[in-house]
Amino acid sequence: MPAPGRDRWLSEQWATAFARSVEDMTGQRTTFEVSAPSPDAAETADLVWRRQSFNFSSAGPFWIGASPATISDIGSLILHAAGIDDADADTISGTFYEMLGQALGTVVRVISATVGSEVKPADQDDSAPEADASPLVVRISIGDAPAITLRTAVSPRLSQAIEQAAAPRPDEPPAPPSAVQVANNPPPAAAPPQKPRPIDLLLDVELPVSVSFGRAQLLLRDVIKLTTGSIIELNRSISEPVDVIVNNCVIARGEVVVVEGNFGVRIHQVVSRQERLRTLR
Repeated sequence: MPAPGRDRWLSEQWATAFARSVEDMTGQRTTFEVSAPSPDAAETADLVWRRQSFNFSSAGPFWIGASPATISDIGSLILHAAGIDDADADTISGTFYEMLGQALGTVVRVISATVGSEVKPADQDDSAPEADASPLVVRISIGDAPAITLRTAVSPRLSQAIEQAAAPRPDEPPAPPSAVQVANNPPPAAAPPQKPRPIDLLLDVELPVSVSFGRAQLLLRDVIKLTTGSIIELNRSISEPVDVIVNNCVIARGEVVVVEGNFGVRIHQVVSRQERLRTLR
């Protein structure tokens, strides 16, 4: 059996990342609470699920569930913060799932840090949780609005695989507690507990950074004709800054420089949260 609390830990990692993304995009304080679900089956009758599996040992998947109304509410709120009030249903749901996907990406990196090896996301689909998955309720509070409810479910195979991979070997000394472990195991009652802010748990998470020099659209007939020596003209002049992209989101712009024989980028502008949202579309 997986260690007690591992299912909740996984859900809290996702909720922390999701709340942080929403707060960054809306500019409103966003908090969350994870709790056990009620036995009322009607609460999950209309949920739309997103299932994420991993290429990690024999680990099972992780699920996020939200009602169509919740998807619309969160997507619309984020778009409204970016000055977009006339978005269609596909854009609204796409915005919600972009936030969801970024949070799932953070969960993958947190799992990698916990088990000490690289874990990558595998298949993703809309299937509902398996019967033995551990369900939890995540209540997201955005600003002064009423809390919005989402659901998570964790496969016991995922919890068990993480626990086994994270356990020290018999011939190894125990590792010092990480920030996440400290959060899950507060000091004894004799000392005042120091609860870290949600962002503190993510400060050591690695994120992919890339630089975009521009884009181009070609007809299929032109793509087929490409050969060695072909030139593709991009939609950016040599005087325009390049985009700095973190986790598929443009966060800054700058100029290309050379640092000790390697390319680098000197940051000229950090984009606003509204513009970051627009780059996700």
